[in-house]
Amino acid sequence: MWKYYALLSAFFAALTAIFAKIGVRDINSDLATAIRTTIILLITWGIALAGSHASEVKCIMGHTWMFIILSGAATGLSWLFYFKALQVGDVARVAPVDKLSVVITICLSFLFLKEPVSAKVVIGALLITAGSIVMLYK
Repeated sequence: MWKYYALLSAFFAALTAIFAKIGVRDINSDLATAIRTTIILLITWGIALAGSHASEVKCIMGHTWMFIILSGAATGLSWLFYFKALQVGDVARVAPVDKLSVVITICLSFLFLKEPVSAKVVIGALLITAGSIVMLYK
């Protein structure tokens, strides 16, 4: 099932890039990010409330809070820089370079989470890196 979720994530990430590029055409990218984040906030809280998960907030441990907050901060910074890049760059070049996050994630998951890295994963990461480097240069 995770594969379907991952493919849907990729599809909506692609739509995000296209819609964002059009959306930042006439306004400041920071403002666009703030508006986008508000929409995400409303949708995700709506889903959490509809699924009756809001009551679980009181059960979240301090350690978990810390990492969720750090993840949120990293996401916010990622979005701010992504929208800035989209505002000044071509979406067809920005989006693939942004996918270097996959390679960085693989490296960090190996270093900090001790997740195994197979030859297939290394080859895939090298291909993503090569593709991103190609996109960096006109």
